[in-house]
Parts: sequence; structure tokens; C-alpha cells
Amino acid sequence: MKRHYLDHASTTLLRPRARELMGELLAAMAAGELGDPARVHAEGMRARNLLEDARSSVAAWLGVRPRQVVFTSGATESIAMANHGACTRGARDGRDQVVLGAVEHSAVRQQAQLSPVTSVGVDRHGRVDPEEFIASVGDRTAVAHLQWANHEVATLQDVEIVAAALADHPCLLHVDAAQAGSDVPRAVASRADLVSVSGHKLGGPPGVGLLVIRAGLRIPPLILGGDQERARRAGMENLLAVAGLAAAVEELSIQSVAEAERMRGLTDLVAAWADRTEGVSVLGDPLRRAPHLLCLALEGVEPQPVLLGLDSRGISVHSGSSCSSEAFEPSPVLAAMGVDAQRSLRISVGWSSTEADVLAATGALEEVLGELRALGTAC
Repeated sequence: MKRHYLDHASTTLLRPRARELMGELLAAMAAGELGDPARVHAEGMRARNLLEDARSSVAAWLGVRPRQVVFTSGATESIAMANHGACTRGARDGRDQVVLGAVEHSAVRQQAQLSPVTSVGVDRHGRVDPEEFIASVGDRTAVAHLQWANHEVATLQDVEIVAAALADHPCLLHVDAAQAGSDVPRAVASRADLVSVSGHKLGGPPGVGLLVIRAGLRIPPLILGGDQERARRAGMENLLAVAGLAAAVEELSIQSVAEAERMRGLTDLVAAWADRTEGVSVLGDPLRRAPHLLCLALEGVEPQPVLLGLDSRGISVHSGSSCSSEAFEPSPVLAAMGVDAQRSLRISVGWSSTEADVLAATGALEEVLGELRALGTAC
């Protein structure tokens, strides 16, 4: 059975250039040609040159200086580093409050719980009112978190408006850009102080991400124990993953506009199918949304049997509700939006997705929904 992978918002496929380069570096490591980037011997210097070349490539894509890029193990660590650094820095001046949108990723929400939190609500499309968000930032605010694109419903937030309004405020603005895709450089250019990025959602390998820090800003490190990453993140850098991430963004940068347009075309096909299908509707902002992701509300059916039915037909997707994965709880994102938090399905495309994948998914979903609703009626 041919499978159709449509869960790219969770993790996407490794891009060809990243796979090729990582294979070459793995062979070099096995041959003893690469060492610790912090050492001055030949093997260490080769590794250091590769590391800094990768940093320069990523920085060029982002439009920043290489020294602003700190490599991490992924977006979760980058978020923790941003929150910890901003809160520790703010505490020196008596600022201990965190402001965030109610639909932030759990990595942001759980980090923020270490401090007094002000959560700003959203409308039924998952959109934070920028004026309300700005008004929530006060004299005690150490950091404000506002994601670029929502991880469940794809709604884009007005980051640029908020960043401009808070430019002279002593609090730091952190943007979670894990779902920004080709828009990551724009998120970085928004004048935010800190931007967290995930590698494996861009076509790089898992286990690598980065935090972009505004030029001239210093924040205390989260991980102590060494002077790596200019004393901002201790521990030997994951050279293999970093190089793979750099290769992935180089490939992405060449075709970012065409890729985004193609992804939007694919998710538009899903939206059009939903519009003509009874009991299915699209959640999130219909216009201001990330191109690669769509969340569907499924009336009258639970997500787990839908996922299982689709998987048996070779379709890999995800439920927007966390009850279908690690935790048996309704989606806090959908609950904050005031919609059904337990019956949704997230379909997300990537650089390798095709129209055939999408048509297979909508056809299978129509079959599964019909079977489940017939079963419910019979019962």
C-alpha cells in the first residue's frame, strides 16, 4: 500500500541536500577527520570551520549577523532559553511577569508557568488582538511571547504590529517561529528580540534548532558548563545536525516562494473539499494562515477512530486535539478559541507533498467519516 504522509507540521522529510551532506560528514567523522570544534588541532579546526560556515549560511538566510544565531537542540530548548534568559534578566530590575497569547504552544505555556502569567485571549479564529496584547504588557513584564503561526489552526498573529509597539519597552518580545516555514526570515525581521526556530520542520534533521538574539542583547544562558556558542549555550555543538539544517535552509531559500504557493494550493484543495462536505468545517483564520497547515472540525465523530481509519488506508495525519497523542485532554488551543476542543483533524503538507497525497487523504477521510457516522446511527 502506498502511504501518504500529511503530518509535516509535526516533522517533515529530510531535504535531499541535507541528507547528502550529512552522509559525507558522517563518513568524515568515522574516518577521524573531524574533532571537537572547540579544539585548536587540525581535526578541531576543520569542525570549527564547518560549524561557522553553517552559522553564516543560516544567518544569511535570516538576514542577521552570524553572532546572533545560537544553535540548540530544537525549538523547545530555544523557547526555554528565551524565557529563562528574559526572566532572569528582567528579575534584576524587578520585572517578573510573563505575557502570552492563550494559543501558544505548550513549550511556551509550560515555561511561562514558572512566573506570574497574563494570558491574552483570542477570537474564534485563534487571533490575538494586538492592541489587547500590547496593553497587557506593563512595568513588571519581563517577556512577552507571541507565536508567528499557530501549530494547530495555522492562524498568523500580528507580530510586526506588536514588535513595533514594544520596541522601546524594557520587556523582551519572543516569537515562536517553529511553524513559520519560509516566513522565518520575516519573523526575524519583525524587530522581535528573540526568535526560536525548529530544524526538523524546515527539512533539516531532528535534534537541532536555533535561537536568534537581537544584535546587542545579552541574556543569561540556560545551560551552563562551557563557553560554546559564545558562552550562551554550553555543550559540544551537534555538528552533523547543524550542517544538515544549514543545507536545508539553503535549499529552502532558493525555492521558498514557489514552495509556499504550492503548499497553499494543496491546503486550499482540502479547504474546498471541506466546504462541500457535510459535518466538516475549517478552523482558524480563513485568510491569514500559514500555507502548509489546515485544521478541520469533524462534527459528531471522535478523532481517534478517524486517525486509525485513515492510517489503515495509508494516510498519516494528526488530530488537533492532544487527546489523540500523549495526553488525554482537549486541545487548549481550540478551547481558547471557543470551539469544539475534542473533534478536529490537522492536515499539513511539506516540500515533498503532492496533489495525489491530498486527494488520497480527502477520499479516505470521506470514506472513514461515512463509516463512523453510519456506525453511530446504527447504534
